[in-house]
Parts: sequence; structure tokens; C-alpha cells
Amino acid sequence: MNPQILHDISRRLESVIRGKPEAVELLLIALAGGGHVLIEDVPGVGKTTLAKTLATAVQAEFRRVQFTPDLLPTDITGGMVYSSATGEFSFRPGPVFCNLLLADEINRASPRTQSALLEAMNERQVSIDGRRYPLPEPFMVIATQNPVEYHGTYPLPEAQLDRFLLRFSIGYPAEADELVILRDRQREMNPAVVTATATAADVADMQSAVGMVGVEESVRSYIAGLVRATRKEPRIRLGASPRAALALQRACQARAWLKGRPAVLPDDVKALAGPVLAHRLLLESGTAFAGGQSEQVVADLLRSLPAPV
Repeated sequence: MNPQILHDISRRLESVIRGKPEAVELLLIALAGGGHVLIEDVPGVGKTTLAKTLATAVQAEFRRVQFTPDLLPTDITGGMVYSSATGEFSFRPGPVFCNLLLADEINRASPRTQSALLEAMNERQVSIDGRRYPLPEPFMVIATQNPVEYHGTYPLPEAQLDRFLLRFSIGYPAEADELVILRDRQREMNPAVVTATATAADVADMQSAVGMVGVEESVRSYIAGLVRATRKEPRIRLGASPRAALALQRACQARAWLKGRPAVLPDDVKALAGPVLAHRLLLESGTAFAGGQSEQVVADLLRSLPAPV
């Protein structure tokens, strides 16, 4: 896939989500890296719009599931259905069988329903009654949750958080960007529909190309040193796992490819350490009550580690 196509997708996303190039870049890094995204922000800042626009821009099969407390695992994965005509049970796929799944307000579903996504996110398949059903390629989950309202929610367990390549927030727009939004949508509440730029096959080719981006041994040691530092940090009760190190390396490869570079730089690690590692860390209770944020802990660790030249 030509990197120019990805830049075209970026421009289309930025035309809908005004003034948020960082959020758009992180979403495209996850797309190129073949990972999943958790967008944690207040209602109304464009989380759902961003996911739907991405699905339209790449001609991906899109499904949206509104997570609620009464949602069952089979409502996501599908299940066996009895046919009176044939007298047999057959598998009916659920909404997870798509290219891009929007799990809206994922923390409002029960832990059992949340866990239904674990196998799909990690292995790209669903197991029903001892049989495995592969998911379409590419497959990406964009989950959203409100970090402010906790009534009637179920916090995502560490195992679930570890499946997300990136976590980020969109945030409120700047004053000038908000004025543009008001002007552009004076007559229509919804943003204009973007035109398709790429296909699902193009995305699969892009993900293969990302794997060819080089990672020098010094940069690889930098990534490993940062991950190991999280396991020794007194403020962290549960440090990053080897899966987190692999995720950080993959995300850095995707960022380098997005910027047209043949190899990963230390700057890629510095830019992505927070979005990749912070949500995988479990802080000590004293640090959490003192208002310590995992993003700040990761930033402190980055400053303490010498970057390779």
C-alpha cells in the first residue's frame, strides 16, 4: 500500500475531527500496526464519529455494538441456532465478524461479556462449541469509555486492557477549531460523509509492510530497558509484560512507516511509550490515591533512561 493513501485517509479524518491531529495519528498507527484502540474520553468529543469515518475511508465492513449491562456474550460473538426446517443447529455469526468493530461504552457491559472479546482481539477467531471460526482480515476493535461516570460500569480487567495496542483521549477542541465546527455544521448536525480511499485488502498490505520496518539493536534495547524499568519502579505494583514490549515495538514500526522512514528512531519510542504502556500498568494504592497518573510515571521513566544516539 502506498503511504500516500494513508495520508489521504488522515486528511479525511482531520476534516471531520477538527484540530486533533495527534488522535488521528494514533488511530492510524493502530490501523497500520494491526492493533486495537481504547479511546477514553467524555461524551460528545467525536469518539464514535472518528471510528465510523475511518471505516468509511477504508471501505471496511463496520459494526457498532452499544455495550449495556444486559448484553450477553453471544450478542457479540454469535452462537448456535436451531433450524426447524433442517432439524439441525448452525452457527450464526455475531457482529464481531467484521473488519472494524466499535465497542461503544465497553465498560458498561458485565465482565463476562467483556471477556467475549478477548479471544477475538488476541487470536482473531471465535470458539463456539469446540469449533473455531476465523474473523475477517483485517480486524480491529475501537472501544470507547467515559472516564468520568462510574455508576453502572465495570472496570476493564488488566487482561482486557493488555489487548489494546493504544489508549488515548481526544479532548476538547481549541476555540478556533470549535468555531469552525459550529460554522461547518450550522445546517447539518452530522459531519459530511467522506469518500472511500482504500480497501480492506490495502490495509492488510499496509500491515505487512509495517513488519518490514527495521529496528536497530540499540533501539530494541531501549524498548526492553523501558519495559523492565516499569517492573522495578516503586510506584508501580504491576509492570509491563513482554506483550507490552512487543506492542511498543510494533507501534513504533507503524509510526516510522507512516512518516516514510525505513527504521524506528528513539523519538518513536518516546512518542508512543505513554499511549502503549500507561494503561497496562497498575499503580500502587498510595500513588493512585495521591493522584499519580500512569502516564506521568512513564514520562518520568523515559527521562531517567538514556536514549540511544
